[in-house]
Amino acid sequence: MALTGSAPMRGGILGSVAMVAGLLAGAAQAQDVKVQVTYLRVEEPPAVVLSNLDPIPEDRGIKGAQLGLADNATTGQFMGHAYALDVVSLPPGGDAAAEAARLGEAGQLVLTDMGLGDQLSVADLPGLAQALIFNVSAEDGVLRNDQCRANLLHTASELRMRTDALMQVLLAKRWTKAALIEGEGPENAALAEAYRASATKFGIKIVSTAAWSEAGDLRRNAAQEVPLLTQGFKDHHVVLVADAADDFARYIEHNTWVPRPVIGSTGLRALTWDRVVEQWGAAQLQSRFLALAGRDMGPRDFAAWVAMRVIGEAVTRTGSADPQMIRDYVLSPEFELAAFLGRPVSFRTWNGQLRQPIPVVNARAVVGVAPLDGFEHARNPLDSLGTDAPESTCTEFETALKKGN
Repeated sequence: MALTGSAPMRGGILGSVAMVAGLLAGAAQAQDVKVQVTYLRVEEPPAVVLSNLDPIPEDRGIKGAQLGLADNATTGQFMGHAYALDVVSLPPGGDAAAEAARLGEAGQLVLTDMGLGDQLSVADLPGLAQALIFNVSAEDGVLRNDQCRANLLHTASELRMRTDALMQVLLAKRWTKAALIEGEGPENAALAEAYRASATKFGIKIVSTAAWSEAGDLRRNAAQEVPLLTQGFKDHHVVLVADAADDFARYIEHNTWVPRPVIGSTGLRALTWDRVVEQWGAAQLQSRFLALAGRDMGPRDFAAWVAMRVIGEAVTRTGSADPQMIRDYVLSPEFELAAFLGRPVSFRTWNGQLRQPIPVVNARAVVGVAPLDGFEHARNPLDSLGTDAPESTCTEFETALKKGN
């Protein structure tokens, strides 16, 4: 399906009084600029899970982009900038590259909501070589390393950013021994591997492991099966669960042989955004999103909102909708964006990843926001999360890196 919408004008301007004054001062020199953005999505088939208590919103990500559109329009009315967003949603298995190729000039600023293979297929299109694409969904580390693309930036977090954030909190609490339960399948294997890498990085020891089998029905047997699964764990502080599809983790909590916090895919979780984030003006963003979407904002909504706001900020500062001018600006030392997380966000020039604080939350409150105090970095504390420059195998961004950041 294809949906097209334009943003309503809203009273008030986000940001500081100084920014308002700057916008008003620049209004006399405003130029008409049309900014066309496409949200291109390949829908995900519904996962077969034990519980359907937490359905995935059909408009996940899209509503975040629409809120970003409205926020950009608020600023744009003072600058003579007109923003438009087209949403193109393909069924599972749809040909994202073919659809992107049909976009033509309208496809030069694109938000991509799709898996790894489709992300690369779209980014590699000859017609999009000079486009600017924002990945708002795929967390695969390979997209930030060997398979990075110069025209592909990431407002979706790298998986290792989230697992690093979780391990920082564990270390700060001196919960340094974890027992790992790993689900079946490649996604759970990737998540477990990210946990292991982050645990090694921050000195957390995984003392025992167990494999969860899909053969059992934990809805009926959790009180019997989970104690048996966890009975053999060595002395540990937390139970770390690798359950990428949110399938079985909920049945682990309060059923372990030894009473311990359950973390990772349930209990204590590292998320780029959650409804419990309220500080730094986040409550305002939460309420505006709720009014727009009729539901809470999730991580993919946040990634799409940030991508739209990055475009809006760049257009405001450069006075241009040219993708290469926007890219050059957002990869420059001058760019930063307030994103209601306590520190401004910016992009890593070695792989195009948005650097951002990561909230670590439980069901009802924020427990900590990584990087925590004490986790320093030579360049930016946010770079203590995820793939750092010396570790990166991405070479596509070397030209931007030489310009300095």
